[in-house]
Amino acid sequence: MEVSRVRALRGPNLWSHHTSVEAVVSCTPEEESISALAGFETRLRALFPEIWPLQPTGHDDTIPLAQVLEVAALALQAQAGCPVTFSRSTATVEPGIYQVVVEYSEEDVGRLALKLAEQLCIAARDDQPFDLEAALTQLRDLDEDVRLGPSTGSIVQAAVVRGIPFRRLTEGSMVQFGWGSRQRRIQAAEIDATGAIAESIAQDKELTKKLLHAAGVPVPLGRSVSDPDDAWAAALEVGLPVVIKPKDGNQGKGVTVNVTTREQLDAGFAAASEFREDIMVEKYLPGHDYRLLVIGNKLIAAARRDPPHVVGDGKHTVRQLVEEVNKDPRRGSGHGTALTKIRFDDIALASLAKQGLNADSVPPKGQRVTLRNNANLSTGGSATDVTDDVHPDVAARCIAAAHMVGLDICGVDLVCDSVLKPIEEQHGGIVEVNAAPGLRMHISPSFGKGRAVGEAIMDTLYAPGDDGRIPVVAVTGTNGKTTTVRLIAHLLASSGLRTGMTNTDGVYIQGRRIDSGDCSGPRSARNVLMHPDVDAAVFETARGGMLREGLAFDRCQVAVVTNIGAGDHLGLNYITTLEDLAVLKRVIVQNVAPGGMAVLNAADPIVAAMAENTRGDVTYFAQDCSLPLMQKHRAAGRRIVYVDNGDLVAVQGGFEERVALTEVPITRGGVVGFQVENTLAAVAAAWATGIAWDAIRLGLKTFVGESDNAPGRFNVFDYKGATIIADYGHNPDAIQALVNAVESMPAKRRSVVISGAGDRRDEDIRDQTRILGKAFDDVLLYEDQCQRGRTEGEVVALLREGLAGATRTSHIDEIKGEFVAIDKALERLQPGDLSLILIDQVDEALAHIAKRVAEA
Repeated sequence: MEVSRVRALRGPNLWSHHTSVEAVVSCTPEEESISALAGFETRLRALFPEIWPLQPTGHDDTIPLAQVLEVAALALQAQAGCPVTFSRSTATVEPGIYQVVVEYSEEDVGRLALKLAEQLCIAARDDQPFDLEAALTQLRDLDEDVRLGPSTGSIVQAAVVRGIPFRRLTEGSMVQFGWGSRQRRIQAAEIDATGAIAESIAQDKELTKKLLHAAGVPVPLGRSVSDPDDAWAAALEVGLPVVIKPKDGNQGKGVTVNVTTREQLDAGFAAASEFREDIMVEKYLPGHDYRLLVIGNKLIAAARRDPPHVVGDGKHTVRQLVEEVNKDPRRGSGHGTALTKIRFDDIALASLAKQGLNADSVPPKGQRVTLRNNANLSTGGSATDVTDDVHPDVAARCIAAAHMVGLDICGVDLVCDSVLKPIEEQHGGIVEVNAAPGLRMHISPSFGKGRAVGEAIMDTLYAPGDDGRIPVVAVTGTNGKTTTVRLIAHLLASSGLRTGMTNTDGVYIQGRRIDSGDCSGPRSARNVLMHPDVDAAVFETARGGMLREGLAFDRCQVAVVTNIGAGDHLGLNYITTLEDLAVLKRVIVQNVAPGGMAVLNAADPIVAAMAENTRGDVTYFAQDCSLPLMQKHRAAGRRIVYVDNGDLVAVQGGFEERVALTEVPITRGGVVGFQVENTLAAVAAAWATGIAWDAIRLGLKTFVGESDNAPGRFNVFDYKGATIIADYGHNPDAIQALVNAVESMPAKRRSVVISGAGDRRDEDIRDQTRILGKAFDDVLLYEDQCQRGRTEGEVVALLREGLAGATRTSHIDEIKGEFVAIDKALERLQPGDLSLILIDQVDEALAHIAKRVAEA
């Protein structure tokens, strides 16, 4: 068994809505059925008893080793605690070759699980050992390292519940919610609205106290100190006992409380100095340690934090009691569990010494032994929810503290006997405010009920009912995609929306190209969704990107499928038939949002059938309104767009809107049929986004279809009385559509300049010139810049073969180089002639033609 071409499908894809790892797996004839591997399944289950049942792949009982790999990769993740449920193995047209797809929740974990599953399968096949526990530990540790922590995770989960899209921007805890101009960002429990100054104030504990004191919030007295002598002087100034701590620390690191002697103070100064150079001393406030969480203008949660401790039983030593407490399954080594293991370190030993104990002391039954003076969960403390007990005056003081510092999300550390009564009545005080506070103690407290903290933060970022999305239109098909995308983007821009667009020419923001090349994949689409100046997005969604990574979005408002035709890279990546291609292309239709719209070509039966696969509504378009499907759809009160007496007509129920095709330049008065179809699809998509018809009319009128608006898409030039048409058509269906269009245009003599894309099937390359040979007098063949795996001259030879039975072509030339071929065609043109130039390097070729036209 060999595993190759492992891909991460990071969005909805050919196989499912889930993020998944996909691999191509080849099996030897013996591995095509594990029943041929004597004792394999017995050995497999001995190595991994929890592996799920294996199901035959077809009508017989065969289970290939590739399917075992699939099931093992999923089961290993599940056993490691990952929330995964989907996997699939599919045989390809090549014997012994399978596509294996396994869901992941974290990409790195999914890839590792596949690797470990391969090792497991090989071990079972070859009767070798496999350390299951080590594999699961490896997966758990990696998952702990890469997945979001509990604070950020709770916010993301709240977004998922509300249907708000998210994307991790770093391997850490920086996350973007929403798209385009609707985006918001967080870093852990800190939102983008929080200023750097507020964060700096929160880190400066001395400045924080000054501001809180000015606001009338009770705080303990204290100041910064420079050395142990200065620290002791400060302690005497405010009165013992005191707290000594780093000036801008966090998580209770380096904090020593209830200091009553010079020796304790010196030790505390040394402990604080390990974390920061700036140290401060402040009055120790007796009482319980509380953390209150303020979000916006509300107190959302409160918890009492108790320091790590054990209770003596008169039998076991302190060390043994700690070991027993740490066996609690709720305690872990990181932040992913409700509790953290108690550390038995120098600080713990010092705390014991203050109580007259050491690690081997056996405390009497019932004695509470404290292992640390601070109560942070990260050092083994525990939290008890007390949200419902907080006195209104206490809440008001905490909210005032957050506002005084300027924090939108603020963890307020309060020391007092109880939160049941005002702070002033019990001589308590607020000792710290924290930016980006940990949320674990409120989400999953050690005792008491968890609070909806993530939901409260999302309500601060987005008002209830707001999903943070912008209109997203996805366009796919065999031909017409790029023109349709450009026209839809132009219509949206005409309505005043700042529009982002991706296509095979580049990435565009508000009409300005910010990236060039073929940008019809998910990476470019994600970049547009990250751009803060985008109110709407239109994406050309090519087959390659969907196969390579899946979609860039979880769902779209509108999906457009122009057509499904032969020659669209059939034979590549196991997509061998039009039916296979349709299953891939309909991925965007399957991921239309509820309430969204699928815009489908009613004249293409394969496309029209995709209506069964959408969660949204359907708009059908076709030039011919008499098609039974169009009539049935119209009778049901649903949307159709068609052509009638030279008008583009949009109808739903009693609503009707007409636009004369004479007012739509790219259709040349309705003569260019494929441009009419592109316009119908674009208008249906724009209508589905809800923009006004006045904007649609304006956009149609101002989209002239020349090289600036739609480069490489039926760009027409006048040259010395002849007509030049430049187009990027490169498959048989596109060539036939172009032939149909140019045949409606008068010409004395017709010539065509063509190359062929090497990544097409031989018959598709031949078919292009078979079509052209019936419509053109002269054919100039050239070899394009990139042969895509073909040898030199191979594509031109196939094109010449297609001309073998040409009924009209009388002259064939073979030219080396695209621009040389263009110049040769232009030299031959006479007034009244027409030349169709099928360009390869779109921008460069158009610039070359424009230069020659200008020179003429």
